[in-house]
Amino acid sequence: MPDSDHLTTRLPMTTLRDWVSGASDELVQAGIERRDATFDVEVLARHALGWNRAHWLSHLRDELPGAAGHFAALVDPLIERRSRREPVAQITGFREFWGLDMTVTADVLSPRPETELLVEIALAKLVPRSTPWAIADVGTGSGCLAVALTRELTQAHVMATDISPAALAVAARNAKRHGVSDRITFRETRFLDDVPGPYDLIVSNPPYIPDHERTRLAPEVARYEPAAALYGGVDGLAPARALLPAGAAALREGGWMVMEIGVEQSEMVRRLATQARLTVEDICPDLQGIPRAVVMRLGTGC
Repeated sequence: MPDSDHLTTRLPMTTLRDWVSGASDELVQAGIERRDATFDVEVLARHALGWNRAHWLSHLRDELPGAAGHFAALVDPLIERRSRREPVAQITGFREFWGLDMTVTADVLSPRPETELLVEIALAKLVPRSTPWAIADVGTGSGCLAVALTRELTQAHVMATDISPAALAVAARNAKRHGVSDRITFRETRFLDDVPGPYDLIVSNPPYIPDHERTRLAPEVARYEPAAALYGGVDGLAPARALLPAGAAALREGGWMVMEIGVEQSEMVRRLATQARLTVEDICPDLQGIPRAVVMRLGTGC
């Protein structure tokens, strides 16, 4: 794995494109796929330089910006951190979700593209968008779901819960950053304890990775993301077993619950939902075709 001495002794390079090639090689040696490595190098360099992508692309054939030593001082420490498999979002401090820059730290999961599916489903159910919907985001983490929904649903109020005060602090920063602090209430609690509702919609991306999968996770996840937000017990569904009945008790009759799930969990979640008096309306796949979001409704006559 590259170390700081290796990083500071790269062969002299004349252009930004040359530097990208060398830095990408270092990340590939650290076990990162070539395509991802090249993308990560660009993101980290643009972050250090304060450049947008158009500026970056227009200068790839140019010499390194500024003095070579100054450029290296800016970007080499970031490449070194990435070579240790630290997630890009934790290095830059931000991750895009639903077109919004979300603050990210080691206290929260980095928002994933597949979680945007929950926003899409919620917006399709809550019509019209100008209604003062009551929403709960259980296990809010970075607050990405709460913030995205509150931005889109202009009169909605969200109760965002988490057991981690550090995560709630990050979520509150994101709410303030995007101007929705006045419509999100953050509560440190387990699931929906002490926040009974009723709610028109409950969304949740709970921990759902089975404990035995720990050794199979990418280092970016296993080493750097909070275990409490990742692992869901022997089969990954311990949080769902508690959340589904709690959600059913907190929903209005006819209200919706949308929950993210892991691989091969859809049928078990369907059974758990039925036991909780929730009707599974749909199980939606992500862009890879993996069943990812369970759409449920309270009551059987809906």
